Amino acid sequence: MDYVKPADVAAAMVDAGHRKLSLTPADLVIRGALAGSILGAATSLAFTGALQTGVPLVGALIFPVGLAIIVLLGLDLVTGNFGLVPLPWLERGTSGPAMLANWAYVFIGNLIGSIAYGALLAIALTNFGATTAGAVGAQIVAVAQAKTTGYAALGFAGLVTVFVKAMLCNWMVCLAVVITMTSSSTVGKIAAAWMPMLIFFGQGFEHSVVNMFVIPTGMLLGAKVTVAEWWLWNQIPVTLGNLVGG
Repeated sequence: MDYVKPADVAAAMVDAGHRKLSLTPADLVIRGALAGSILGAATSLAFTGALQTGVPLVGALIFPVGLAIIVLLGLDLVTGNFGLVPLPWLERGTSGPAMLANWAYVFIGNLIGSIAYGALLAIALTNFGATTAGAVGAQIVAVAQAKTTGYAALGFAGLVTVFVKAMLCNWMVCLAVVITMTSSSTVGKIAAAWMPMLIFFGQGFEHSVVNMFVIPTGMLLGAKVTVAEWWLWNQIPVTLGNLVGG
């Protein structure tokens, strides 16, 4: 059987944290950029599936393909690293600055990859600006505005809400990363990753890397959102909430 027992999973989590801390800044940025672009592609596919079927849950069923690919390729999401990288630090196996540097480089890589995919998708949806972006583009615009100006309209309550949604999100995302370690087979890892990711996406929780794709892409497609609104009402509080959740 390919099942890995929980005690062995705990040891694998610590080992994974050490491996991530041993990577160079260039490695982290590249792995982060690839992960950000793949998650963006999974998100746009989820929107497409939900729109084509008229069933939002279909999008949630599709979305986990992104994390499955990322885990199988050993790439880096800052959200997953929020859960794994502190483990060596807690065991006094690394320093606080090394942990923070890991998060920073992966965050930058995720941002680069997410925006790059979003820019390419905007070109594809609009035929390089010659047409409108269609239903998928309109959905991205609507979601980008809901995730920023929608929270801003609620004031402090909006900040609390987005922070809590981010905590709930990364609780599930880190669970997905960990639960993939319960299997040594490719199929087992894919099936394990699916469950927590379905829970988070299907309930509209807030993921900082998903938002690195959705919000700037929505802005490119005409969303009435400023850079300040993106960061103040979503990216910063969501990243902090993801950190706490991790």
